[in-house]
Amino acid sequence: MDNQRSPLGADFIPGLDLSRILYEEAVRPVLDSAYPGLRYAAARVGSGSEVLGFDTARSADHEWGPRLNLFLAPDDAAEHGAELHRLLAERLPKQVRGWPTHFRHADPEVPIGQMELTQGAVNHRVSVDGLGDWLSAQLGTDAATADGPTVRDWLAMPQQRLAEVTGGAVFHDGPGGPGAAGTLGAVRARLAWYPEQVWRYLLACQWQRISQEEALVGRCAEVGDDLGSAVVAARLVRDLMRLCLLLERSYAPYGKWLGSAFGRLAVADALKPSLAGVLAATRYPVRERHLCDAYEYVAGLQNASGLAAPVDPARRPYHGRPFQVLHAERFARALAATVTDPELRGLPLTGGVDQWADSTDFLGLGGPRRAAVDALARTVTRSP
Repeated sequence: MDNQRSPLGADFIPGLDLSRILYEEAVRPVLDSAYPGLRYAAARVGSGSEVLGFDTARSADHEWGPRLNLFLAPDDAAEHGAELHRLLAERLPKQVRGWPTHFRHADPEVPIGQMELTQGAVNHRVSVDGLGDWLSAQLGTDAATADGPTVRDWLAMPQQRLAEVTGGAVFHDGPGGPGAAGTLGAVRARLAWYPEQVWRYLLACQWQRISQEEALVGRCAEVGDDLGSAVVAARLVRDLMRLCLLLERSYAPYGKWLGSAFGRLAVADALKPSLAGVLAATRYPVRERHLCDAYEYVAGLQNASGLAAPVDPARRPYHGRPFQVLHAERFARALAATVTDPELRGLPLTGGVDQWADSTDFLGLGGPRRAAVDALARTVTRSP
């Protein structure tokens, strides 16, 4: 297919709208007929650019289309899940608004689906899961339990995954007890943002990241490594963008959508010229000036938040060296001083898992993520 229309010539429509239509016109009638009284939630959450609201016609070339998540109570998922999946394969319409409900795998070894019309049963993208099991697979913990995530759970959950769980749309949220489908809305509300103490700690850690490299931009340039200077500066731009997302209480998505998510922030228009100037600069003095402009602006935002005692936001020399920096560790210390949770106060300023690891493969592994967070906590606890 081309990038504008479906195999039936339909124009692109946002994926969340397509999912809503799929539920209302195709899936709900099957559920009402075959499973009257079934407790379930229907939503479009999880992976997919449409969940974050960033899908375009280009997205239709893989794993985009009429998709839906159904969540059942644990007992119902075990009893009806497989049969319901089969029933939908038989009864779903072949297309919704001109977009096929059948997904084929062009490469048998790569589980990536592309929409295609079919005459037989549809290989649909309506998942059927128990909510707790799905949350555990997505986040590494069952956030539907009464106690909710622990401090270490929060630190082990990548922001991209939290954005996928709290983004998208819920079309039906039926009643149910703890762990049942009816808790989907409550779980999303609980995960909408970090607990305040975790938030303060993560902000401190993000400032600490900036402090570790802000002087390297000048040092690289001083030894004639302008490429290295530009690379470090670009890393600092990324860290500043993620810091702004934290300050505006918005989960940072992975790299493909980081700029798009940043562009939605209230601060974006004011800060973009400085950040773009850093990336476009071909000489160190210009690069440094734009970086310091950005530092000072974001430092002002931090002070205005009232989360910590104000810190002088002006640029300054890096000790005795001729490099202009913010000394961002001052903001890290000010925020760390407001963290009163004993578990967080005992940790170094390393932060959440995606503040110190950026391997896509690693961040997709719930068990290793949590094991790494636990190992760090144990190491700190045992240190003299």
